[in-house]
Amino acid sequence: MRSRGSNNRLSSSRSAFQWRISSLILSMFATMAAFFVASRLWQEAESRVYLVKELDRRTGQGESAISVDDTLKVIECREQRKRMDMLQKELDEAKKEGFVPKNRLESRGDGEKKKLLAVVGILTGFGRRHNRDAIRKAWMPTGRIPFPFVRTTLTKLEEEKGIIIRFVIGRSSNHGNNSDSDIINENERTNDFLILNDHVESLEQPIKTKSFFVDALEHWDAEFYVKVNDDIYLNIAALGAILSTHVNKPRAYIGCMKSGGVFSKPSDRWYEPEWWKFGDKKSYFRHASGEIFAVSRALAQFISINKSILRAYAHDDVSVGSWFIGLDVKHIDEGKFCCSSWSSGAICAAS
Repeated sequence: MRSRGSNNRLSSSRSAFQWRISSLILSMFATMAAFFVASRLWQEAESRVYLVKELDRRTGQGESAISVDDTLKVIECREQRKRMDMLQKELDEAKKEGFVPKNRLESRGDGEKKKLLAVVGILTGFGRRHNRDAIRKAWMPTGRIPFPFVRTTLTKLEEEKGIIIRFVIGRSSNHGNNSDSDIINENERTNDFLILNDHVESLEQPIKTKSFFVDALEHWDAEFYVKVNDDIYLNIAALGAILSTHVNKPRAYIGCMKSGGVFSKPSDRWYEPEWWKFGDKKSYFRHASGEIFAVSRALAQFISINKSILRAYAHDDVSVGSWFIGLDVKHIDEGKFCCSSWSSGAICAAS
């Protein structure tokens, strides 16, 4: 009997000890959980206080009753504003490089912008007034239309056909001399010049052609930019009809495509100083004849953006053709642009 009682007392003591251990463990877990929750609440409180103080510091205000959510929204809006400012700076840089035009064509009656079909640049020079007057009499619109309101026939062509025509000329090496004054006086009377202020007229023709594309792109937003010599007679209506068929080609290079031998003798009329770059056979790559050719807006943008690194050879037609080698460009061999061949249906003729 005594042995059985002793066993009962031992079992009771063991149960009490196990209960105390379990209670102690639960108390420890509860304490740890309480510390964890308190720590998180403290951190969140510190974050809220920091956000409120940061807003006060940025806005220059004292005590603020604004909520944390509103504070976060204000900070996010300011970050968005910073990103917009950065994008605006990038856009301004693109405008400076000619990638985005500063001026667009005048609005139509419904307020929408109308894109030009083509800008035609007739490259001319000092002492070639006779050629310019011949072109004005033969195929370039001149004069004024008095009814229903005064406007020039050039303006009428721009509004109705979307075609801009300008004589293209640079400045003299001595700015403001008689040559410059003569061009300024002529332009005041005719208003049909695009004067390249950054180009010296004595420089090579390829550099002038490059400057024309850069300046024309800066002034007008068009599908095509067309270079023409000032000894070419051109059918403007036919030119517009041909260009209209290629509007859907974003990288079009249109002209009378040709190739031929490279002249390596200095006595040759078409001498190429860097003839050795064209290989042992001395043959030019395929390119458009220089009398008239057209490039699409995308290619004019390429020329404008890369103007400082594009290599100029002795002739502008070869130079322009070289700029497009390696690009995904659509070379369009348009027989009607062959002015010297007197081919059937040609839209131009060399004088």
